[in-house]
Amino acid sequence: MNTPLLRRLGLSLAAPALAALFALFVSSIVLWLAGSSWIDTYTEMITTASRLETMVDILNRATPLYIAGVAVAIGFKMNLFNIGIEGQYVLSGFAAAWAGSAISLPGPIHVLVIMLTAVVVGGLWAGIAGVLKVTRGVNEVISTIMLNFIAVGGIIAATLPFAIEDPTAPNQGTPKIAETGWIPDLNGIVEIFTREITKGRQLTGMFVVAILLGIGYTVMVNRSRFGFDLRSSGMNPSAARVGGVPPKKMILYSMLLSGGVGGLIGMPQILSTSHSYDQGFVQGLGFAGIAIALLGRNSAGGMAAAALLFGFLDTSSAPLQITKTASPEIVVIMQATILLTAVIAYEVVNRKRQADEVRRAALATEGAAA
Repeated sequence: MNTPLLRRLGLSLAAPALAALFALFVSSIVLWLAGSSWIDTYTEMITTASRLETMVDILNRATPLYIAGVAVAIGFKMNLFNIGIEGQYVLSGFAAAWAGSAISLPGPIHVLVIMLTAVVVGGLWAGIAGVLKVTRGVNEVISTIMLNFIAVGGIIAATLPFAIEDPTAPNQGTPKIAETGWIPDLNGIVEIFTREITKGRQLTGMFVVAILLGIGYTVMVNRSRFGFDLRSSGMNPSAARVGGVPPKKMILYSMLLSGGVGGLIGMPQILSTSHSYDQGFVQGLGFAGIAIALLGRNSAGGMAAAALLFGFLDTSSAPLQITKTASPEIVVIMQATILLTAVIAYEVVNRKRQADEVRRAALATEGAAA
């Protein structure tokens, strides 16, 4: 087998492997210092994850995380840091839930309208930051952070009272979306190959949407003219401009696309579980998407693995607390350690790969000269 190919493959796998091992090492020390057994903790996590119902929970958790990672990665490909995914998906979820509850359409069309509403709202909200950058040179990090506060603490806070169906309800929110606006679960398909899923667990149909989104992202980035322009503009705007690619348009397009994808992050809750926007609407996924994109190196496969890993760790928190095997905070420690170590390891591996390429080029040049 080709030795250079094996070496490149080994270098690619080295960073995540080192990150995982170091996270286990650090977490084991923390568990020991806290008086918990690291063997019992890891055994409990693995045993819990091996149950079908827990696997469904992991996939349900990983689905919005993966969508968030893709949304962030689109900006990264353009060398843009869209830290406003959080506000974009929360605002999109609110708008989509309110609009979805106000209309009555046949099933598939109703679901499609809700999703399109989320995409459009998320794209337009992110587009504001894009316009500010290309017209006024405002850094997208600053503008998107400010837009997060405006979306959540401004627009939603001001308009939610008008959308609340029952002001006396303990968990106030928009009216429930009609059943025609619910996305079907995938339990029937899963049960063909496994067994009946119990305890009321339902695998969200957005899992399929996430898979299709990953395929579309890969094709767009690696197999389309737009993806080539996106990557070239991100790597070298001046060279891209000489080649006929307008960097300002690409900035605007990438922000619109990133925000549009980000608008789908809240759809698993809107279309599958609560069927409304309420005070329990999940938050924090936009920031988690940054970790997913960094850990997955902006590749569809890498982000899928990162989302599943974070989904596994997140679902492990509650069982650890119930069984009192360990503090649930150990999950946060593992996530942070994996991310920090992976970023460092990726940089070390990248420098090693560059040194190997320089060495091979030098050897090839010497061979040609001889």
